[in-house]
Amino acid sequence: MKATATHYTEWQKTARNKQLTPEKDFLIWLILAGRGWGKTRTGAEDIALYAMRNENVNCAVVAPTHGDLRRVCFGGNSGLISVIPKECFLKSSDQKGYSSSVAEIRLWNGSKITGFAAQEPDRLRGPQFHRAWCDEVASWRYPEAFDQLMFGLRLGEKPQCVITTTPKPTKLIKDLMARDDCYLTRGNTFENEANLAESALEMLRERYEGTTLGRQELFAEIIDNVEGALWDLSSIDEARLRDEERELTNIIVAIDPAVTANENSDETGILVVGKDANNEYYVLEDVSGRYSADKWGRIAIRAFYEWEADRIVAEVNNGGDLVERLLRNIDSNIPYRSVHATRGKLVRAEPIAALYEQRRVHHVGTFPELETQMCSYTGDIKTSPDRLDALVWGLTELSKSRGQVNWRIS
Repeated sequence: MKATATHYTEWQKTARNKQLTPEKDFLIWLILAGRGWGKTRTGAEDIALYAMRNENVNCAVVAPTHGDLRRVCFGGNSGLISVIPKECFLKSSDQKGYSSSVAEIRLWNGSKITGFAAQEPDRLRGPQFHRAWCDEVASWRYPEAFDQLMFGLRLGEKPQCVITTTPKPTKLIKDLMARDDCYLTRGNTFENEANLAESALEMLRERYEGTTLGRQELFAEIIDNVEGALWDLSSIDEARLRDEERELTNIIVAIDPAVTANENSDETGILVVGKDANNEYYVLEDVSGRYSADKWGRIAIRAFYEWEADRIVAEVNNGGDLVERLLRNIDSNIPYRSVHATRGKLVRAEPIAALYEQRRVHHVGTFPELETQMCSYTGDIKTSPDRLDALVWGLTELSKSRGQVNWRIS
């Protein structure tokens, strides 16, 4: 189809050299790049062009969650629906070119692009593919989803996988980088400054340049075992568990609310943590994010009911009674407890770090954003580690009854 050739030519002209599919042989093309580098566009263009230039091929797109799949990989300005020319979608009386309900694109030439969420690894058992695009692999809660995908990447003469991600010091990322059949591309945010707002670039430089978080999120460095950090990834890994059933005696939803709600605000940390009869502790879910006040309140309350939690705990140093009022306006019957910081973050975090050293805190699955904050936290940090703060408050509330943590909780 003429549209395919035209689109290929346009992408060749506009893309930076690092964004073009390598001519060298590879099984895996691993792109480790900073926020805003153009990773999504690169992955979408690669998989779309392959599907458009080859008849009757099956392609997979795997994102961390179903929401990421719809909003980022398929939707959005850089997603597949925007990248693929409209005339290339299948037009049939009994089939649609794109189905949002199953995250699937069908093209005029018989090729198909199907989306999967890495949070459901078993959904990748069975299907076979010619090519795959994996987005934000470093943020996958269940890295075994990659193994399931690779088992099915077995069609055609040269099946290949493209991975686009901001790096984190996960075992999967390190294993991929060590493979002989992996072609590595690295890039930083500022390589794409021509397509980024000047005000955003200024904010990023002012707030994050020179920080550990900036080195990772902007310059795509893998930050591992930060000197002086209270946690390290290897000790978290040693105590990590899969998502199997367990008897818990107490479950808490802990909140560290952001002061403001705009695109430059801190995130609101929302963690679900639990404890069993043997005083072992479990990190069950991280639903933190950059939300409006009403939205984070609803997300926290939904987590409370989904996990059948005992109560919600929230830091109120910044919000005072407003935090409780907001939650009770959504659900007046919610069991709630406010907590106040009377000591610095580092002092509050140290007793919780001690529990980790004893291997008594178990992460159920992988929580890359939280674990990045933990493994880079030294107490000397410009930005607020919101997920870490919520974790500390939650585990403190669970452990304080045994006298293991000793600071004021109102």
